[in-house]
Amino acid sequence: MNTHNTNRTDQVAQEDLVMFINACLACTGQREFYDDAYGQRLSIDFLHDYILGNYRLLYVRSLAAGINHFNQAQIILKLLATGSDTHPEHREEEGSLIAHALNTLPPQRAWGVLQQLRQRKINNRRSRAIARDYLSMRRDLNFDAVKYRAKVRAIATHAHLKLQGELSNFLFRNGQKKVYTTELFENFRQAHYSAEAVYQLPFTVAEGLATKHKIPRDVFLSRIQQQMTLGEKLRFQGAAERFEKTNIYIDVDLGRIPLTKLALYILSLPLETRQQQQEVFTQALVRSAQLVLKKAPMQLGKVAAVLDCSYSSSGSSEKHRRPLGVAVAAHYLLKAASREYQPFWTVPTTDPLQARPFGQTDLATPLLAALASGADLVVIVSDGCENDPPNGAAEVLRIYRTKLDPQQQTSIIHCNPVFNTEDFSLHNLSPSIPTVGLRDAEDLPTMLGFARFADGSAPLSELEAYLAARVQQMLNNSIKA
Repeated sequence: MNTHNTNRTDQVAQEDLVMFINACLACTGQREFYDDAYGQRLSIDFLHDYILGNYRLLYVRSLAAGINHFNQAQIILKLLATGSDTHPEHREEEGSLIAHALNTLPPQRAWGVLQQLRQRKINNRRSRAIARDYLSMRRDLNFDAVKYRAKVRAIATHAHLKLQGELSNFLFRNGQKKVYTTELFENFRQAHYSAEAVYQLPFTVAEGLATKHKIPRDVFLSRIQQQMTLGEKLRFQGAAERFEKTNIYIDVDLGRIPLTKLALYILSLPLETRQQQQEVFTQALVRSAQLVLKKAPMQLGKVAAVLDCSYSSSGSSEKHRRPLGVAVAAHYLLKAASREYQPFWTVPTTDPLQARPFGQTDLATPLLAALASGADLVVIVSDGCENDPPNGAAEVLRIYRTKLDPQQQTSIIHCNPVFNTEDFSLHNLSPSIPTVGLRDAEDLPTMLGFARFADGSAPLSELEAYLAARVQQMLNNSIKA
């Protein structure tokens, strides 16, 4: 009886943790095609509190599971707010994981996390140490002080940090200083009086001062490009039609753009532009996919992909075309990693760059073709909300698994980029195949490895060992860096 209860407890824990990690892979707290932002945030926040309260160590170690930045930030905040609950023997590991995760977040998100410590009135010894160490690890704190001035000032005040050199004067007594020896601080001071000095500042800071100096928008954007980050360039060049009217061209280096972002950028361009530069864009996507495989090697045999480009892949106003962008990026990554590869789109197309969100979701038809192709691995990239006909793919999978392939010689994995708020999970197509969250196509190598836990066949002990190994790998990489 005790053994039965223990097994059942382990099974529940395994299901809870898989559900949580899957949610943290897909959910970003933003509006989706079928769900609003409020529901997304409410559901994911409940999951965080539930896992933290019941499985703290595994909650901490999920930072190493490849989850997205939004959920990493939430975990860091919740751990720092409840530091007194940490078991003494896990305190060092927990602190190391928090510090590493914070340092690897994009700067704007990491500074936002530290600012939220003040907003949530989290001010214990460990949170102050984390803030102090983060500032000491920044390669160019002066640049951060200019670009994220309000955040850095709030964090320094909240954590009682002692700032060296002119940094303290710049953050707290800027109006009293006549001249700075730090070049960037002096440029910032001069930009309040000189329009020319504006172009020496980070883009987001310069943008506000350009408005103050009444610099024409097209002149400002054409001259400030050297100060723009890759993400800023993508946001502005993505609105290509508007720029053409004002004769502004933002120079974007396609070779520097990560695979999924590159796919989303290309899909944001007019169809005519995609057709004209089809060869250039295709080569850029192929190179980007190869770079992903260099960092995370993945060698596959005969692969078929079922790719959803139905209307729901248009995403939302906050995540415009993201499901479609993930499908396009996954197409190029799987093609680069496979010995043989065949794509099957819900709306047939010979050129993925011409794909657009259209029509009802018919997954059954391309799935039948994929299963008939003789592939060793079938990867389905879809939000799982099929309606043409409803549950058509589910029936195909049920019959295929029970009648045609009961030995499961063909591996089938459903990758879902969309979190479902109603049941705190991802829409799955069938209980006979695993469903994993997929925020970016670059996460596919990790997700294919995680899939064995998603179908419930692997025990909790194996999942714990998997997370422990990921933690060790993360911390070792941190030491080497």
